[in-house]
Amino acid sequence: MIRTYKFLLRPTARQSVALTEMLRDHCSLYNAALQERRGAWRHASKTNVRYVDQSAQLQEIRAFDPQRQGRWSFSSQQATLRRLDKAFAAFFRRVQNGEKPGHPRFKGIGHFDTVVFPKDGDGCRWNSAPHDPQTRVRVQGVGHVRVHQHRPVEGRVKAIAVKREGNRWYVVLSCDEVAATELARTGAAVGIDMGVTHFLTTSDGEHIANPPFLQAAAEELAEAQRHLATFPKRTKQRTKAHRAAARKVAKIHAKIRRQRLDHAHKTALTLVRTYDAIAHERLNTAGMTRRPAPKPSSVQPGAYLPNQRTAKARLNRSILDTGWGVFLAILANKAESAGRTVVAVDPRNTSRACPSCGCVAKENRVTRATFQCTTCGHTANADVVGALNVLSRAGLVLCEAA
Repeated sequence: MIRTYKFLLRPTARQSVALTEMLRDHCSLYNAALQERRGAWRHASKTNVRYVDQSAQLQEIRAFDPQRQGRWSFSSQQATLRRLDKAFAAFFRRVQNGEKPGHPRFKGIGHFDTVVFPKDGDGCRWNSAPHDPQTRVRVQGVGHVRVHQHRPVEGRVKAIAVKREGNRWYVVLSCDEVAATELARTGAAVGIDMGVTHFLTTSDGEHIANPPFLQAAAEELAEAQRHLATFPKRTKQRTKAHRAAARKVAKIHAKIRRQRLDHAHKTALTLVRTYDAIAHERLNTAGMTRRPAPKPSSVQPGAYLPNQRTAKARLNRSILDTGWGVFLAILANKAESAGRTVVAVDPRNTSRACPSCGCVAKENRVTRATFQCTTCGHTANADVVGALNVLSRAGLVLCEAA
């Protein structure tokens, strides 16, 4: 199986400058390649420039600008061009499918945060000084950078990426040939119901709290954003104070993201260690957090009726802060590594169906927290009922698959 490891880098001041320059030059290469494609399409009779054509120009570009493009890894620059090629492939696929295309855009230096090295040893070598007590990664043009390796790396390092998050630097290792470590069987299965009031509720009746990380940092974040908003949005040169204000906002968001990931990892690990099979709803988070459609007034032309936009915005913020999609992805990865089974089921009417008699009715859901069947009178917590129905549907799916 394939596993990814992410470690914090501890570069020196000089190495941090070199890493920033590496991102800047790769960003310039990306934007120049994008400009070439746009210009060829617009001014050369809609000619398509492909990755092979642009990759063949790299030798000339490196020879023309040895101080910037010539100092970095050739393979990493090819990976940057492949990144642009994938963006255009996705663009043409959306056009063919009749979706909103979203043409690839130029990237600012603040939005280009990753450089990929497709092969270990080609421009970037993991643990290049094995006799050194400190783990290090060697990056071409930067040097040997110290790594805070908090756990051992298994398998064979296949690809390496250097990533910037705020003012921190990370190395991301993609390893294959990693053996799965199966846990001992427990003989237990569980269904989970994701929510906003509770992070999740199990079919055993256990509620896992939903820590409001964004809400806890809301006051500090709002103050930092207000300070950032005092600077002009369009200026020719960003001042030192403006950059400091932007870093403050980014730092708060990064802390919230790390807290959310830590909670998701710990919760998923507990479920994987406790149960052999885990069932959850197949959630469409993008659809659930979509803005409500405007309601034109039939009486007054040009006017609109109330559409609960403010209330929906609060709910969307709570759903996105909970991070259902991130948690379910982490749960699937941990379950695969431990030899567990994860089943996604249809979420329709899981909170309206009675687990006792099977009656499905909107009236069964008395309140957000209370379920009372109108047919048999079964009363229970609404989230527990949803988890029980998820587990029941997962059993049917597994029986059909067998």
